[in-house]
Amino acid sequence: MRRTLIAASILLLPGCGLQPLYAGGSSGSVAATLRQVSVDTIPGRNGWLVYNNLKERLAEAGETRPAYRLHVELDDSIIGLGIRGDRAVTRERRTLRARYQLIQTSSGQVVLDATAGSDAGIDVVSSEYATVAAEQTAEENLANVVADQIVARLALYATRTSGAK
Repeated sequence: MRRTLIAASILLLPGCGLQPLYAGGSSGSVAATLRQVSVDTIPGRNGWLVYNNLKERLAEAGETRPAYRLHVELDDSIIGLGIRGDRAVTRERRTLRARYQLIQTSSGQVVLDATAGSDAGIDVVSSEYATVAAEQTAEENLANVVADQIVARLALYATRTSGAK
């Protein structure tokens, strides 16, 4: 009975309409579109981290005139939570939000305007060095998450506009 159910599920799976996002691998239409995205510089340390993550993930081909330009604006905040009786902060929350626009270079038209973001909790301990290290690690992790979200959304856009199946 169980084997029959599994076999039936496997046969029905292709009919569900799910398609791989990166069909064709590095030679597919989505990867080709992502390589045509030039990333504007993003100010600040977080900007540098997100910029480098985006460049790495998009694998820009270095074309003289890319088809798209990605403009990103970041909002980074850190707030203290868990305040003790002596008014010392025991927990922080770091939030990184990005508003990004994908601009078609030939027309200057914004073809995608979206946001991405994440947050992380940080324990504030008695060692200032450990707290600063935790804040920097959280900053790096948030930059990775935000870059991943942006690239995933760009890939979805590329899939929808290229008609990739």
